[in-house]
Amino acid sequence: MKPDYEKGGEFLKALAHPVRLKMVMGLLKGHDCDVNTMVANLKLPQSTISQHLGVLKSKGIVSFRKDGVRACYRVVDGRVEAILKVLGK
Repeated sequence: MKPDYEKGGEFLKALAHPVRLKMVMGLLKGHDCDVNTMVANLKLPQSTISQHLGVLKSKGIVSFRKDGVRACYRVVDGRVEAILKVLGK
């Protein structure tokens, strides 16, 4: 199977933003699973957090489950952890 460089580039571009890197690092550590916690920890507006989560969801990096009215996010792509290890995070 040939590598899909276009898809791989889009995946890496989604992770390349510093805020999104912080978000996935927090999720991998078991923290910040809901938007309100991310807003408090990252000190960014809810709309900004939601936009970044939208990018991560669209690339299949994170998914969410509803817990009542709360949505809890998690990293679902195993490549993310490997990439963060390479970055020394």
